[in-house]
Amino acid sequence: MSYASFLPYLLVMALVTYAVRVIPLVLVKKKIENRFILSFLHYMPYAVLSVMTVPAVFYATGNVYSAIVGVIVALILAFFKRSLLLVAASASAAVLIAELVIRYLF
Repeated sequence: MSYASFLPYLLVMALVTYAVRVIPLVLVKKKIENRFILSFLHYMPYAVLSVMTVPAVFYATGNVYSAIVGVIVALILAFFKRSLLLVAASASAAVLIAELVIRYLF
């Protein structure tokens, strides 16, 4: 992609990103007190993060079955309130082991 065609894309992206952040500040002057809107704004980051992360987890490995093994290990450790580092490392190790088992058995 040449610089001349990249620059308009960059400008549009910058303007849209800036507008998304500025418009709420300009339009909403007083404190939001509606419980529904507050809870919506409170849970929105978690919902967006989940929607972006969950599909990526299943397509990040070479095999869907190894991804399922990693997710199960991560869910079990998270259920027992283990640290994020332990959950991530254990899920990665489980995926690696599952990939090796799948490769050598099939």
